[in-house]
Amino acid sequence: MKKYKILNQLHENYLVAVVRGNDEDETKKIVDEIIKGGFKNIEITFTVPNAEEVINQVHKQYGDDIVLGAGTVLDAATAQIAINKGAQYIVSPHLDTNISKLCNVYSIPYLPGCSSATEIIEALRYGSDLIKLFPGGQLGAGFIKDIKGPVPNVELMPSGGVNLDNVSDWIEKGSFAVGIGGDLTKEFTGNNYEVISEKAQKYVEAVRNR
Repeated sequence: MKKYKILNQLHENYLVAVVRGNDEDETKKIVDEIIKGGFKNIEITFTVPNAEEVINQVHKQYGDDIVLGAGTVLDAATAQIAINKGAQYIVSPHLDTNISKLCNVYSIPYLPGCSSATEIIEALRYGSDLIKLFPGGQLGAGFIKDIKGPVPNVELMPSGGVNLDNVSDWIEKGSFAVGIGGDLTKEFTGNNYEVISEKAQKYVEAVRNR
């Protein structure tokens, strides 16, 4: 099935780049550098101006070579736009049941942001096979083990606070994938795009050597 093929790819590629930029051009260049560094899971957030057009451009250029998602999706209307432009999965900072229903219709994975057992159980009820653990930095890697005790079937992807120093801990604790945002562009000053691909490559190597 389409949905589970996408989920399997997310898991196999493991590293999800959460991409934000100041405009379309900068965001597209950041995406290019991240892919150059070896990432195959890309999440373009709707905090980017005209994010849907960046999604469309990336989808047309890279096609099935990557798994392309839309992040910071706050409502079902935005999710529909993202899917129409080529998004293969939808990510929110919260659980929105209308987004979940829409994604189920299109066999698209929906990753709602959850930070408690109550929210996680509700997300499972509405068909989320993979849940974004957010904010990951505040919850910590141990949260995965704590949740998997009473809910062993849940799959979690931390986002927020993941960096090179702790990515191995998230892996060891059983995360399905990891979302990496600001750390990928921390050294980027506006023109030195090469530092982004260099940082991406370090993550790829860290996961490969785990």
